Amino acid sequence: MLKDKDKKAGNEGVFYALSLAFELGFTIAIPAVGFALGGRLLDRKFDTGPIFLLLGILVAILLSSYFVYKKTTRIMQDT
Repeated sequence: MLKDKDKKAGNEGVFYALSLAFELGFTIAIPAVGFALGGRLLDRKFDTGPIFLLLGILVAILLSSYFVYKKTTRIMQDT
């Protein structure tokens, strides 16, 4: 059986992993939703096809990739 100290350390690792997963999820989701909605609004305003929507999604992918890269490099340096 695990001692209380070992259980606490295991729980901290699980909570850290969950918080990291949520943080990375929001890092990806918020720019995707924001830029996609912004692109959709611009497409409606200027009566264009899905050009601004696609550009918004592309910018969101690039921005999210950059933030995820920075976060993972910071995590790797800390360990």
